[in-house]
Amino acid sequence: MRVLRVNHSAVVDAWRERERLLRHAGLDVRTISARVWDEAGMPVRLVPRPGEPVEGVATIGRHPALFLFDPRPLWRALGEHWDVIDLHEEPFALATAEVLLLRAVRARHTPYLLFSAQNLDKRYPLPFRLLARRALRHASGVSVCNAAAGDLVVRRGFPGRPQVIPLGVDPAVFAPDPARRPPTPGGPVVVGYAGRLAAHKGVDVLLEAAVAQPRLTLRLAGSGPDEARLRERVTELGLAERVSFVGALDTDALADFYRGLDVLAVPSLTTDGWVEQFGRVAVEAMACGIPVVASDSGALPDVVGGAGRLVPPGDAAALGRALVTICDDPTEWASLRANGFARSQEATWGAVAARYRRLYDLAVHPGHAAHSAHGAHPTEARAVEVIVVAYGTPELLGRALASVAGLPVTVVDNSGSADVERVCRKADVRCLDSGANLGFGGGVNVGLADRLLPGADVLLLNPDAVLHPGAVAALSERLAADAGLASVGPRQVDETGREARVGWPFPTPARSWIAALGISRALGLVFRRGPGRAGGDGQPGQGAERIDYAIGSVLLLRAEALEQVGGFDEDFFLYAEETDWAKRAALLGWRHTVVAEASALHTGAATSVDTAARDTHFAAGLERYLRKHHGAGGWAVARSGEVVGAAVRAVVLRGDRGAAARARLRLLRIGPLRAERALVLSRRRPRVSAP
Repeated sequence: MRVLRVNHSAVVDAWRERERLLRHAGLDVRTISARVWDEAGMPVRLVPRPGEPVEGVATIGRHPALFLFDPRPLWRALGEHWDVIDLHEEPFALATAEVLLLRAVRARHTPYLLFSAQNLDKRYPLPFRLLARRALRHASGVSVCNAAAGDLVVRRGFPGRPQVIPLGVDPAVFAPDPARRPPTPGGPVVVGYAGRLAAHKGVDVLLEAAVAQPRLTLRLAGSGPDEARLRERVTELGLAERVSFVGALDTDALADFYRGLDVLAVPSLTTDGWVEQFGRVAVEAMACGIPVVASDSGALPDVVGGAGRLVPPGDAAALGRALVTICDDPTEWASLRANGFARSQEATWGAVAARYRRLYDLAVHPGHAAHSAHGAHPTEARAVEVIVVAYGTPELLGRALASVAGLPVTVVDNSGSADVERVCRKADVRCLDSGANLGFGGGVNVGLADRLLPGADVLLLNPDAVLHPGAVAALSERLAADAGLASVGPRQVDETGREARVGWPFPTPARSWIAALGISRALGLVFRRGPGRAGGDGQPGQGAERIDYAIGSVLLLRAEALEQVGGFDEDFFLYAEETDWAKRAALLGWRHTVVAEASALHTGAATSVDTAARDTHFAAGLERYLRKHHGAGGWAVARSGEVVGAAVRAVVLRGDRGAAARARLRLLRIGPLRAERALVLSRRRPRVSAP
């Protein structure tokens, strides 16, 4: 695999260890970096090692989001064949737009990855907001160094699941002293700080903690704009004998610095424009076997939580107490040392390189990733587990569970019903009470978060559906045979044997108008695409419309697609969740189909007897989908088409069909999402306790 990595911060030699390990694993990785870049307040010049494939490029500008590379080296590099472009820049950065523009002009369709550390929800001005959304929408993967950044890139348009990958540390350099013992209880406590000497880093808070705790001796490593002021502050507070400034340290000296401490303090503050995005110094200290006390701010809980001690940001008294009490308790100090070291091993360069290799595998080609993950021949059996989201109807649930007997099954109960629990006990399957009516997508995510067979494919099964014999095997065989498929569904029939439509094209504003004008059959040729077509019965054949996705009442999801796409969007309460998931998977290069050799009985809408509520949820799902994937303007166009169609039917049709059209028109006038919100608020279920 050939990887072009673009990263202005690759001027730091230690941070290129990931690429060196990837090359050692057999990948061909070339890096384009800035020639000189400011890191931690100091200009760092790129110095490649002998034979190292890294090229320094001139840059215009110094801000990480506002600089540009000299385009000529990028143009030449993009002229070569690459399997993936690892663009280690923020989605909103001008450099990201520059690389993607050159990629487009070069007419390259190479999949690309992005990186984000931004964990503050900022509203960027135009054009940065639009550039970021477009970059994220078409990315094949995103790595983030904190969970909040991952949530933000999803909200801003990334269709998949961001991978939280820590910034790396070198375990050969940052390693503990095996002879180190806990500090003497009641004795002096040596506290370290490493980082920028700037106001937002909270060094003032650490000085105040030292005033309150006379046993603390502080060692401050680093430099920055506040150094002179902090030196004056030390004198003002009478701390000159207990505070030393050791300056900026190189990597080896920094590791020795950590090992000479009793505890490291990371007192970062939360400000309107900045919070800690990772906290590399905390990981480095933990790798050296030194406990860490950090502010409960930004990404620090991700890094330190459960392995160190967290205190409120800006609380000098709490910080001082924590620093002292840890060192007065040898058992706790030793426990934090062990837990911190274990946490740091998740961030070694070897662990980071392995995570990036998997990210590359998923991005390059879904089929390649699927084969490499299983190490299996395409026709070998794949493991399957079942998730059923139930809301009452225990009699239907029992019938559905019988059709998947022998498979590992989780029933997620959105109703809190004792009857559902009894059915699950009788069928010997696991029942998870969701605690509230989370809707279909939320219920599925509860099951995905607590897997019975991690890494297995997942069969979603409605309680009102029954799989016919051999259906699961046929669905699984189809996934095994076609590594580019993210999901497959069976043919479905109702109680009378009537075939139901399972495969559908993705909704679009144009299709709303086509349906409103009643010309979908006449325009069927527009949507044809060979073997993926659906016939008049809704199944694959020589009919009209294309199949973009299969409905979720019975649907087998590929494990690798779940890994890349993630779970369902819980903003969808009921209906269109699977449509959205399938669309996001399609944006990441996956496909979906209906398997004619598999079939199921589906008593449509049997779990809901309230037609008006069902119609509201359905329309709200469509509105939410169109707003998400086509914007507010797309929904406005689609809504106008829906209104025209409903108005015409309301005038032309008589009886129940005319009444339904008039109800649809009223719903569209109100707005389906607004109507659904009112419906959900009015129907929040009470908890039903088991006897």
